[in-house]
Amino acid sequence: MSDFETETEIDDETGVETTGHDWDGIKELNNPLPRWWLWSFYISIVWGIGYVIAYPAWPMITGATQGMLGYSTRGEVASEIVRFEDQNSALTSALSAVDLNTLGENAELNHFAVAGGAAVFRTHCSQCHGSGANGSKGYPNLLDDDWLWGGTIDQIAYSIKHGVRNEVDEDAHYSEMPAFGEMLEASEINQVVHHVRSIAGLENDADLARLGQPLFMDNCSSCHGDNGKGDREIGAPNLTDAIWLYGGDVESLTQTISTSRFGVMPAWGMRLKASEINAVAAYVHQLGGGE
Repeated sequence: MSDFETETEIDDETGVETTGHDWDGIKELNNPLPRWWLWSFYISIVWGIGYVIAYPAWPMITGATQGMLGYSTRGEVASEIVRFEDQNSALTSALSAVDLNTLGENAELNHFAVAGGAAVFRTHCSQCHGSGANGSKGYPNLLDDDWLWGGTIDQIAYSIKHGVRNEVDEDAHYSEMPAFGEMLEASEINQVVHHVRSIAGLENDADLARLGQPLFMDNCSSCHGDNGKGDREIGAPNLTDAIWLYGGDVESLTQTISTSRFGVMPAWGMRLKASEINAVAAYVHQLGGGE
């Protein structure tokens, strides 16, 4: 065990007074702190007091103390946003009112739209469609030529503004596929699956596909057409182009036909400005997909 003493003494080797602390014969010297350190410490205290007086510092229930200067980095960012909005106000107004089919005729406005649309896309669209807009299972690839509701620039803008199958915009695109698992036997669904794979040029059981053809005509052709090429007016996808939103393998097609699919896209017209909708439509359209 260590001994603890409280009596001070002068250390024989250094001539410095001890603090009186002794741990197993090791004595603590009472050396003064360096002057430069002390002055730095005092200055830090004074600076800290001045900072909490001048700048927002103390958290409160609904915010923080504002400080005498009333400065905040958030306020600085907001000011910068307003400054740039003012600088671009003419282009923004023009973009809000432009006929998108003629946007490419105005190089400056088109460049402004595509650059701004890229930012809007990354903020609001990439979570579903991917940062590169190539989508994923259940979320459309925006780089190909398969557009369920039309891929012209104005059709893209409409889809962005009103969305798909949502319950907040009465002008949203709407379609609903029946769940044929409630109408057909499992064996019949399997036959339809192989017929769909046959018209898509995929590997299939020819006998099952032949049995599935009349079932397809009776239950599916009213939307997808006799040849399976779909109908954009009602949002029925083309089944012959080998582009599958939920997968074209036997298992995925069986699930699609049995339980149906019902993807929903928000109506961005209630969240974005007209200029932002036109901008992101221009950005998506120039990626290489669309029409």
